[in-house]
Amino acid sequence: MSEPVRVLVVDDSALMRKLIPQILEKDATIKVVGTAMDGSFGLKKIEELRPNVVTLDLDMPRMNGIEMMREITRRYRIPVIVFSAHSREGARETLKALALGAFDFVTKPANAASGTMQGIAQELAMKIKAAAISGIPKMIAEIPPARLKARLPKGRLHRPPTRVVAVGISTGGPHALEFILSQMPADFGGCFLIAQHMPEGFTEMLAKRLDENSMIQVREACSGDELIAGQALVCPGNRHLLVRHTAHGHHMAVVSESPRVNGHRPSADVLFRSVAKEFGPRGIALLMTGMGDDGADAIRAVKDAGGLALAQGSSSCVVDSMPRSAIERGHVNRVLDLESLPNFLYAQCAGEPSETVQQKGSVVQTQ
Repeated sequence: MSEPVRVLVVDDSALMRKLIPQILEKDATIKVVGTAMDGSFGLKKIEELRPNVVTLDLDMPRMNGIEMMREITRRYRIPVIVFSAHSREGARETLKALALGAFDFVTKPANAASGTMQGIAQELAMKIKAAAISGIPKMIAEIPPARLKARLPKGRLHRPPTRVVAVGISTGGPHALEFILSQMPADFGGCFLIAQHMPEGFTEMLAKRLDENSMIQVREACSGDELIAGQALVCPGNRHLLVRHTAHGHHMAVVSESPRVNGHRPSADVLFRSVAKEFGPRGIALLMTGMGDDGADAIRAVKDAGGLALAQGSSSCVVDSMPRSAIERGHVNRVLDLESLPNFLYAQCAGEPSETVQQKGSVVQTQ
């Protein structure tokens, strides 16, 4: 039997330093080897205890979580699970930590102060074990410097998209999305629809961060948003995103509160099936870095409708479960690493779909 995952808990709350070990040690494959009350103590404990994974609070005195995250990235390269407050400021700081290389995050439940943590116990344990398996954090692609948004002629501001790119993504998503969207020029002909596994509130901050670093327009989706070229819509957390054809010949976004699908809301399954139905051969489905198999079956609907089914290559994923699940089921047309995706997507959305991309042959490995 393999050794338990050694975990260091860093949190300024004495209650959290008691509760987190209690819920984790119910899993025999996890062992909490120590706790620390702030970043300074946490760094000393890393040196002393050599944990496999660190859980990290962000709002702490002396050395806060962001400062500690920078030091971990520079000195230790240990996977970090951020333990985040469910607030606007918590979301903003969490995205900073993810950009610095944190593996993933878990939000503190609203009733944590009363000593109730069971609601997140399974999620936290699952992410800790996935982080331990993943090992040294991957920062696959360097994000280029932010660029000023170009002003397009008024007549081009509301062009219908040549194609719609539906993205299903989870662990490692913010960095991967920022890399792709930052490469898209202002005249990008397609429209991105993004189902990122994130809680409510966090997706709004994610969309703002992506917009700041992109030439195209990025924002959180609202029901009734028209799909236009040079735009990316991020599904709100705890909602589903679909598309609908209007009586006037346009396509619009629909944000739904329908039940979770395979445990997810937003779900790539819901988005992919909707795009397959409404866009047919003009649809592109892309499964990217993430845990689980959300979208792995529904991506076939896009492929069967004559669209293009893509998967991110394993070598550039923080966790490759989502794209690998679709690849192993034979539902994917092409596999591309992260660095290859921006140019490929730009080319596919530059005009009408070509004959070659609609072929339903075997998976082609493209670097």
